[in-house]
Amino acid sequence: MTPDTADTTGTTGASVSTETVETDAGTARITWHPARSRARLVLAVSHGAGGGIEARDLKALAAGLPPHGVTVALVEQPWRVAGRKLAPAPKTLDTGWRGIWPALAKPGLPVISGGRSAGARVACRTATELGAHAVLALSFPLHPPGRPEKSRADELLGTGVPTLVVQGGNDPFGRPGEFPEGTYELVEVDHGDHGFAVPRRADLTQDEAVTMITDAVVRWTGTLG
Repeated sequence: MTPDTADTTGTTGASVSTETVETDAGTARITWHPARSRARLVLAVSHGAGGGIEARDLKALAAGLPPHGVTVALVEQPWRVAGRKLAPAPKTLDTGWRGIWPALAKPGLPVISGGRSAGARVACRTATELGAHAVLALSFPLHPPGRPEKSRADELLGTGVPTLVVQGGNDPFGRPGEFPEGTYELVEVDHGDHGFAVPRRADLTQDEAVTMITDAVVRWTGTLG
């Protein structure tokens, strides 16, 4: 592990730092947003196959969770750090996540394994193996758009740990009503698409939609100890 930068003041007023981590899939990067008060959990979240940690939901969590005793680790998979535009196969994403995990667990706190879209699938697939405390699945891609028969529900149902799904009401990769029954909790972001964007005609603003996400995760993490 190699620290890249430090002493950058984040939106929580705490020092934000980054480190690189060598994995069998290449060099990954973690941006740490430490808890403002005594940390009780680490929430590690990675990006999807079409974007990075600048996604609106990930940025909101990095700002909103640290005041509640949760350190947020925004994780960039090796393919993203290397500047490639296309994500590799799922097994390579899993390899990268496994290699990052020791750095996430190093603070000695329970780690919530999370991600958005493809990153959510990785978190679900590896949760039991890595000893995750819980799983946060943002915009879980239940199926490819227009292909409900290609369900990935088994990944979500197989986490083996407390799981929260936050899903846009108009997500073409799986609307909330399409999800199977299970022991996980699902929170719907009204009108949201796969990136939680809401149309201007919606009865809530974009800021309100993002607040729904952070409020749901703050509440849920409060139940995890």
